[in-house]
Amino acid sequence: MTLIGKMYSYMAQPQTKVILSAAALSDLEIELLPFEYGVTNQSPEISTGKDPCLRKPRWLQADRRNTKETALVDQWVHFAESEIHTDASMIYASASLKLLPGYNADASMPVSFTPHHLTVNLGTFSGAATQMARRPYLSDSITLADLFLATAIQRVGQTICGAAEREQVYPHIFAHYAKVTSDARIKDVFGEPGFIEERLVYN
Repeated sequence: MTLIGKMYSYMAQPQTKVILSAAALSDLEIELLPFEYGVTNQSPEISTGKDPCLRKPRWLQADRRNTKETALVDQWVHFAESEIHTDASMIYASASLKLLPGYNADASMPVSFTPHHLTVNLGTFSGAATQMARRPYLSDSITLADLFLATAIQRVGQTICGAAEREQVYPHIFAHYAKVTSDARIKDVFGEPGFIEERLVYN
């Protein structure tokens, strides 16, 4: 693969997985440099500017799609980020950092904190995933939408979906995740899913 640049980040950041995966799928490589929030980004060696190509992962994938196909990809990217990933990440961060009351030693979370619209949108996504089950990806290859969806699904599987929800309620969603992340070119980028056995609940 062709090395095209370096990036300060860490693998726990979902956007990092999208960027590195998009690069790998285009036979490109980005060197991931050690990063510690509040330290590395404050060091004088780090420029305050950001390389725009790394903020626009589409640049890393050769886009040969027409306007309609590109719009569909953008639609799913927006849906995954704003309707699924943002809320699931809030729950994940709150449970991990104990930012909200009601947690026990096992980092369980109050059911009342689970955003209602997250559950509703997962239901909507499940219906769409039924159609997606006919094909491995949204298109004839892995798109940016597939990558963003995979990171969103992964976070959901680490928070509000335990084994029962993954297998019985949203099987097509997690089947899509498995198909995308099993690609040999990006399998190591996503790593182990870190799914939980029991969904986070209040005790």
